[in-house]
Amino acid sequence: MRSRFIGYCLLGLLIAGCKETEADRSKALLSKPPYASITDSIAAAPKDAELYLIRGTRLSQNNLHELASADYETAWNLTPSENTAMQFISNLMLVDRPVEAVGLLKDCIKKYPNNPSFRRRLSEVYAQVGETEAALEEYNALLAKDSLDFESWYEKGSLLLQLKDTNAAVQAMERSYSLQPVNFTGLSLANLYASTRNPNTIALCDALIARDSTFANEATFLKGAYYSDTKQFDAALAQFELCIQQNWKFTDAYIEKGIIQYDLKQYDNALKTFTMAATVSNTNADAYFWQGRCYEAMHQPAKAIENYQRALSLDRGFAEARDGLRRLKG
Repeated sequence: MRSRFIGYCLLGLLIAGCKETEADRSKALLSKPPYASITDSIAAAPKDAELYLIRGTRLSQNNLHELASADYETAWNLTPSENTAMQFISNLMLVDRPVEAVGLLKDCIKKYPNNPSFRRRLSEVYAQVGETEAALEEYNALLAKDSLDFESWYEKGSLLLQLKDTNAAVQAMERSYSLQPVNFTGLSLANLYASTRNPNTIALCDALIARDSTFANEATFLKGAYYSDTKQFDAALAQFELCIQQNWKFTDAYIEKGIIQYDLKQYDNALKTFTMAATVSNTNADAYFWQGRCYEAMHQPAKAIENYQRALSLDRGFAEARDGLRRLKG
């Protein structure tokens, strides 16, 4: 019995020693650049919340999020503020502590009732952890308080899209864009229009292009996608070609252009387009897959197999490429 007791004691000392070593490592790290000067300042003024916040931010910038947590928490406990709370909440999410983040957010909603950012962030956290109905309730609460909150309309639309309520998502994003026609909400709405074959795609994209030419490529591509999905192939090809002229590295434009050419049985032209796509981006699995499809349609199985294999080497989950290999290899 005595030897067993000694064994337990030794095990306890070993565990304590490991914990102490971990603490020592953290202490040693904080005593070295780029943290040493801040750590010395904290030692001299341990009640200064700003110093903990500065060190926590620097630790976060170096991906030392676990260590940063303690500093954010100390800063919050010493001098609670809206800015400190937001940084602490972001850190809690980075270290996978969503329950604590939700608790802190609820406290902040009560503490700072006039700041909608906390309820919006709570909605984002709920959505991130899969509690979509709770997230939707928070957005509805925000909009009940301020129906002109374009950001909440936009976020609600994005969430409704995740919930596959497309019609409601369109309405929410339209409301957001009508309140504040900023480019990022406009592009999201245009993307949603294009994916649902809504003819409003063209007018919205044209408005975005006229307002800010930096968004011309994305908006032109969405016009091409709409025309392609509605079988207006000549118009679609013109838009994808314009995309390529505006940015010759726009791989997706080559792929979409080539797919139309393939569907029109213009295999030689399609092959040239997909070959160019692979030249622009030699890690794009779609470019090789579609070359394989072209070669298969042109009755060149060896080259088709080679390209299907290349696509699979870039994307092991590419089911269509695997099906192509099975088809040709039997």
